[in-house]
Amino acid sequence: MVTSFSVNGKEKTVQVDPQKPLLWVLREQLDLTGTKFGCGIAQCGACTVHIDGQAIRSCVTPIASVAGKAVTTIEGLKSKSDEQHPLQQAWIEHQVPQCGYCQSGQLMSAAALLSENPNPNDADIDQAMSGNICRCGMYGRIREAIKSIAGSSVADQFYDAMETNHG
Repeated sequence: MVTSFSVNGKEKTVQVDPQKPLLWVLREQLDLTGTKFGCGIAQCGACTVHIDGQAIRSCVTPIASVAGKAVTTIEGLKSKSDEQHPLQQAWIEHQVPQCGYCQSGQLMSAAALLSENPNPNDADIDQAMSGNICRCGMYGRIREAIKSIAGSSVADQFYDAMETNHG
């Protein structure tokens, strides 16, 4: 089956089994390897991407379900000018990444949270991030990184630009 959709602001068409998970299409057909395979059952969050702005688990999302939609991966979290996302800078400043394997999914979940709730409290952050597992236990640092840019005008401007650039 032929499926057309937007990935990081660019139109893509793939011909694969309609039930093939989006994760494997991104990694194998489109060479976007930033999205990681973790558990394969939508429990760890390593494969999180955005579909039409909503955080979803790509390991259990059939490619047929994204036809005509906008997909944003970790590679698309940057602006068109390759400017680093404010969350990525906050991750570095708060020394969040340890092994790093879960980080693309963590960042995508955090970006979805902040686009829906630009000034979340601790409970909001914990709830939004609860589906992402960090084997290194960096949950406190993740919360602090999110809080450090929450409500900032820099983040607001970036999210407005991201919506325009990536659907």
